[in-house]
Amino acid sequence: MLKTTTRAESGLRDLTEEQRSDTLFVRSVEKAMNVLSAFHHADGPLSLSEIAQRAGVDRSGAQRMVHTLRTLGYIRRDARENGFLPGIRILDHTLDTLRLDPLVRFATPVLLELRKSVRERVDLSLFDDLRVLYALRLQTKRQNFYATLVGHSVPTYCSSGGWAIMSKLEDDQVRDIVERTDLRPFTNETITTVEEVIEKVTETRDNGFALATSQIVSGEIAAGFPVLDANGNPVGAIHIAGSLSEWTVEDYINHVVPLGQEAARAISYY
Repeated sequence: MLKTTTRAESGLRDLTEEQRSDTLFVRSVEKAMNVLSAFHHADGPLSLSEIAQRAGVDRSGAQRMVHTLRTLGYIRRDARENGFLPGIRILDHTLDTLRLDPLVRFATPVLLELRKSVRERVDLSLFDDLRVLYALRLQTKRQNFYATLVGHSVPTYCSSGGWAIMSKLEDDQVRDIVERTDLRPFTNETITTVEEVIEKVTETRDNGFALATSQIVSGEIAAGFPVLDANGNPVGAIHIAGSLSEWTVEDYINHVVPLGQEAARAISYY
């Protein structure tokens, strides 16, 4: 069965007991964050029992956490009283993350100009282990709900931005990421083996850009370009996405790749 959602997992490993035993580690904060994280793959309001199960806490503990977070505005009751939803105060922290991130601030005007030039969807993603997380999403003529949401994520292993990022990593780092990834497909054309991913990363290194077709969305063509920090490490990528119904692969490469590469160079080493 193909995946119906493209929210990817971060791949962060479970904390060790040694980390939890650190005198500076506050376990109640960990539990509160787990309660908020219970909503990550929810399709609607969650009951208290569902929150407890997803957060890995007992129902009594979940009740206290939910009550506290609700009082603070980080969880709210669904209007129809069917359960609980994230509260609007979480958006304050999203704003803080984006407005204070130097890459996002530096990249925004560059990507606005890029969108004007390519007239296709332009995204900036940030590298988060097994996934890339969208921090900027600039739409054009094609709109859909998920493609407009900041904070949405896709797997590193099968996205143009992911291939672009991995092209700047060592081979053993690439293999580690892919081998820890759930390689189930999004479309009938999604690559699903470690060797196929490594081949795409090698191709990206050789070409200087990544090109993905129908990997996450059927009929989509996307070019990816790595963004580097001051030390030359990959921290994100620019994605430019179009439709195969409107472009041949050759024409798309000729149209977007020079502009995408120029934009990536402009915001790298920020």
